[in-house]
Amino acid sequence: MLDLIRKKQKTLIVKVVFWVIIAAFVGTIFLVWGRGGDQAGERSAAAVVNGERISYNAYQSSYDNLYRLYQNIYQEQFTPAMERQLGLKEQALQMLIEQVLLAQEAERQGITVSQEEVVEAIAQVPEFQENGTFSKQRYLSVLNYQRIDPEEFEAAKRRELRIEKLRAQLQEGITVGSEEIEEEFRQRNEKVSLRFLRFAPALFEGKVDVDKGDLRAFFDKNKETFRLPERLSLEYLQFEPARYEDEIVLNEEDLNSYYQDNLDKFDVDEQVRASHILIKVDEDADEQTRKKKKALAEEILTRLRDGADFSELARQFSEDPGSAASGGDIGLFARGTMAGPFEEAAFNLPVDEISDLVETRFGYHIIKVTERVEAGVKPLSEVADEVETAAKKEKAIEMARDRAWTAYSKYKDTADLEAAAENNNLGVKETGFFPSGGVIDGIGRSEEIARAAFDLDENSLAKPVDYEGDIYLFTIKEREASHIPDFEEVKAEVEAAYRAEQSQKLAAQAAREALSALKAGKGIHNIDRVEGTEVEKTEMFNRDNGAFIPGLGTSKQLAQEAFALTEENPVAPEVYEVGGNYVVATLKDRQVADMEELDETRRQRIRETLLAEKKEEALTEEIEELRKDAEIEILVTLNGGR
Repeated sequence: MLDLIRKKQKTLIVKVVFWVIIAAFVGTIFLVWGRGGDQAGERSAAAVVNGERISYNAYQSSYDNLYRLYQNIYQEQFTPAMERQLGLKEQALQMLIEQVLLAQEAERQGITVSQEEVVEAIAQVPEFQENGTFSKQRYLSVLNYQRIDPEEFEAAKRRELRIEKLRAQLQEGITVGSEEIEEEFRQRNEKVSLRFLRFAPALFEGKVDVDKGDLRAFFDKNKETFRLPERLSLEYLQFEPARYEDEIVLNEEDLNSYYQDNLDKFDVDEQVRASHILIKVDEDADEQTRKKKKALAEEILTRLRDGADFSELARQFSEDPGSAASGGDIGLFARGTMAGPFEEAAFNLPVDEISDLVETRFGYHIIKVTERVEAGVKPLSEVADEVETAAKKEKAIEMARDRAWTAYSKYKDTADLEAAAENNNLGVKETGFFPSGGVIDGIGRSEEIARAAFDLDENSLAKPVDYEGDIYLFTIKEREASHIPDFEEVKAEVEAAYRAEQSQKLAAQAAREALSALKAGKGIHNIDRVEGTEVEKTEMFNRDNGAFIPGLGTSKQLAQEAFALTEENPVAPEVYEVGGNYVVATLKDRQVADMEELDETRRQRIRETLLAEKKEEALTEEIEELRKDAEIEILVTLNGGR
C-alpha cells in the first residue's frame, strides 16, 4: 500500500488518504469525537468512557489503519494467527479510550488552548499547504472531500492540543541522571553466551512402550480429541464465464462505458526520459579523490555548455556500464525509481536542457532530459484491444452469473440440479466429504460456499456463489453428523497422539534429571542423555535481543535469567520449554561492558532514549490511574481477526 501511495501521491485524493492513515498513529483524535457524534443509537458505539461514546466508525477506522500498518510491516508474514496474537482489535480500541481519558482529564484540569494556537497548529499540517505555505482553499478542499465541517475539525484540533499540553505537564521535570545512563550502557553492552542441552520429544518416541490397554484408556480419556466434525458432500454446477465469451457481442457504447468506468487502469504516471554521465565516487573515497572526480565532472559539464555532443562525452567518460555505450540513455522512468537528488533534478529539468552537477551516493551526475510524458490517461484509441478483451470478460462473468441465478430461480423449489444442468448444457459435478473450513474437492477452500452449504436445508438449492471467477450452484448430496468414531477406526491416530504425549513426558523428565545433576555440580558434557542430544552453544547476545537467544530460539524467561548467571552460579534455574523442546542451560561466557566506550555522544543518545521512555512511563501511569477511576463499557467483541 505504501508503494502504491508513493507511486500515486501526485493526486490530492491519495494525499488525503495518506494523511488520514498517518494521522491515526501520531495522535490525531478527530475520529473519536468528530462529525457531531453518532445519531444511530447505542449500537453504533464501540465503547462508552465516563458517559462519552466512542463511535463504531472511529473504532473500525482505528482498527483498519492499525491492520494496514502491520500488514505493510510484515507483508506475507502477517497472518490471521499473528493478528490474533497481536490483539489488533483491542489495541485499536484501547488507543481511542486512552485519548478520551486524557481529553477528559485535560478538561477537568481546566487546560485551555487559544484560537491563535489552533490556527497555528492547523497551518502546520502539510496537507493544508501549497509550496510550504498554508492555503485556505486547500484546507477547505481537503475537509470537504472528507465530509468534515471546519468548525468540527477545529474543535477536535483544540481538544487534541489540550491533550498535548496535559502530556507536557505530566512529563515536566523528568530528568535522567548519570548513574542511570551508566547502568543502561552497562546493561546494553553486557553479553553472555550459554551451553545447553535440548531434549526433543521426538528423540524419545522409540522409548515409549505401547500397550493396547493403555491406548484404549487414553482414547476413553480423550475421546473429544478424536471427534470427527460434521461433514458434507455436494452436487454442483459450475458456470464458467469463459464458456460464454464467444456469445458476447460488444458495441461502441459498451467499450466506451468500460473505458470510462475503469480509467484508473489506463493511468499514466508522469515520466521523463533522460541520459546521464556518471563520474563514479566510492562512498569511502578520501577527500582528495572526491576533489579530482568533481573536477573531472565540472570539466565535462563545461564542454557540454560549450556545445559538445552529450552522447559522445557519455560514451567517452561515463562510468555507468549500463548506459555509457548508448550515449548515457537510461530510458523512461517514473517518480520513486531513482536516487532522490537525481530524480528531483530530472523531473525539474526542461526537455533538451542539461543539469548542473548532481551528487548521489554513486558519485557525480550530469543529466539531460530528452523526453517528458505528462501524467494522464491513455486515450481509448491506444487501448482499444485491451478494453475489448477486458469488457468481454466482464460481460461473460455477468452472463454466467445471470445463467446461474436464472437456474436458481427456476429450480429452487424442486432442487432439481439435473434439470438445471440439462437446461444449461452443463454436467452435474460431485465433491467428496469435507468439514466446515476444509478444502472442497474440485472447488477449493471457499469459506462462502462452505458457510452456505452448512446452513442449507436438505433438498434445497443454495443461492449461487462467486468463487475465483466462476459461479457455483449447489445442493447437499449427503450429510454426516459430527460423532466420536469407534476406537478401531482411529487407532493409528490414537497411537500417534499417545506416543507424542508420552515422549513429551519422557523428554521433560530427562531434562529435569539433567538439571538436578547440573545443580549437584556435574559438568554439562558429563550429563547422561539420549542419543541425538548434544551439548550446543549460543552466540554471544545482549539484552537488546529481547526474548530471542541466537542458536537456541525464543524464551523470555531464559533470556532474562541468563544475565544473572555467574561463574560461581552458572546453572540456569529452570527447565525451559523452547520451540516444543525442553532445555537446560549453563553459562559459557560473559563479556562485561567496556565503560571506556561511554563517550559523550553515546551518553547523549542514551539520555534521549531514557528520557523518552521515562516520559512515556509517566504518561502510561497517568492513564492507568485514570482507568481505575473511569467507567468504561466495551460494546464490541474484540476476539478474532478480520
